Amino acid sequence: WKDNSSYFKGISTMNQFGGRPGIIVLREGTDVSQGKPQLISNINACQAVADAVKTTLGPRGMDKLIYDGRQVTISNDGATIMKLLEIAHPAAKTLVDISMSQDAEVGDGTTSVVLLAGEILKQLKPFVEEGVHPQIIMKNVRDAGRLAVQKVLDLAVPSSEDNNDEMLLKCASTALNSKLIASHQDLFAPMVVDAVKMLHEAGNLEELKNLVAIKKIPGGDVRSSFLVQGVAFKKTFSYAGFEQMTKKFTNPKVLLLNVELELKSEKENAEVRIEDPEQYQSIVDAEWQVIYDKLDACVDCGANIVLSKLPIGDLATQYFADRGLFCAGRVEDGDLKRVAKATGGSIQTSTNGIFDGVLGTCGTFEEKRVGDERFNVFTECTKSLTSTLVLRGGTEQF
Repeated sequence: WKDNSSYFKGISTMNQFGGRPGIIVLREGTDVSQGKPQLISNINACQAVADAVKTTLGPRGMDKLIYDGRQVTISNDGATIMKLLEIAHPAAKTLVDISMSQDAEVGDGTTSVVLLAGEILKQLKPFVEEGVHPQIIMKNVRDAGRLAVQKVLDLAVPSSEDNNDEMLLKCASTALNSKLIASHQDLFAPMVVDAVKMLHEAGNLEELKNLVAIKKIPGGDVRSSFLVQGVAFKKTFSYAGFEQMTKKFTNPKVLLLNVELELKSEKENAEVRIEDPEQYQSIVDAEWQVIYDKLDACVDCGANIVLSKLPIGDLATQYFADRGLFCAGRVEDGDLKRVAKATGGSIQTSTNGIFDGVLGTCGTFEEKRVGDERFNVFTECTKSLTSTLVLRGGTEQF
């Protein structure tokens, strides 16, 4: 018995120090599959996904209608379709990942990259069935990839300063060939090129998605779409007194806030003990004085336009209107940051100590009506870093 006990103790010690592999307990329902059958299953799953988007490729490609339980999407964009497909197979999900990375890095070719991956796997399937080791297959795939990249570099047409604009227009038009707006390339291609060139001149191409905004307004003709070389955002929620404000400025000073300019009631559990009824009035007066001090600070700094991420109440709206200022509260975070980039201002979290250095400026500010919506438009900005594409169409899909 002593010998046996020491033997079992030895097994335990070996397991502890890696002499033998320990027992791995998997969760109930876990499917463990490996070897050639699983490789073939992975390839078949990827081919099924590639077949689903194959018919959307090219100018003659057909649109897909996808319903995700909330809304209907009609598109032939590979990244959009792959994002909406509910794929459960883990290997097939890698096709979704390569489509997303292609969209993030290049912005085009999302369908092509999925079809190329699917076709490569299809050609490799016979080798897997014949028992060729995956490492040998991968070595040759990498060699083929290097040859393909070299061939593309040999075929590449260099772009010079003389034909740079023409080449950019051709690239933009090619990307639009398979989209719903292919027949309006003459309008949208120059808009896209102008927006990107502005960022390139400022050295901010990496922030393309943050600095170029796209606003969709259903209704009207597609050709009514336009590019704002500056910032445009939809009119926010407003209180009484808004219509009395000045809606157009030339060379205005812009104050950007992350401050609530609204009279707030006390918390429900707040307790104030007073000995004289007149003391209650002094508390009320102090609350009003706090908001008036904030509003006075905004006016005294010389700003003509006040934008805030937080609400601007009815008292502040009327106060600014009486003094010839324009204000807008509840401005979206992305729009406020774009205004800051374009005008050179900085977002303030307090109304204390505001000076000229934190105020932005632009050539023209105007509230314009676009379709049934009203837009606040900043143009001729001091720092041409941002632009806004305002898209029109019969429905949101177009």
